[in-house]
Amino acid sequence: MPNQVEEFNAYRLKMNDKILAEDNKVIKRIFNLDTNAFKKGHLDVKTKELLGLVASTVLRCDDCIKYHLETAYNEGITKEEVMETLSIATLVGGTIVIPHLRRAYEFWEELESKG
Repeated sequence: MPNQVEEFNAYRLKMNDKILAEDNKVIKRIFNLDTNAFKKGHLDVKTKELLGLVASTVLRCDDCIKYHLETAYNEGITKEEVMETLSIATLVGGTIVIPHLRRAYEFWEELESKG
């Protein structure tokens, strides 16, 4: 039985393939911009992923939170670094982000269990 990490990645891949197959120039450029923005530059990938995690949490985007958590995990970010990042996000976002904090914690646990 697939876990939520596998389900998330399978759905994301399937839908991205369908969307990009439509050959919409604007959508393709947005996807490209997103990909390139998170590459190493003056800031390293780890820092950019943590910034993305804060923004995604404050904006309450569960899919974005999952994406940044998994990328951060793959970059070698520790649970302590994730928790500190999520604490900043919760402070900035307020108590309305607590449900997203819960789901983020649960997703991180699944990432760790697959490792």
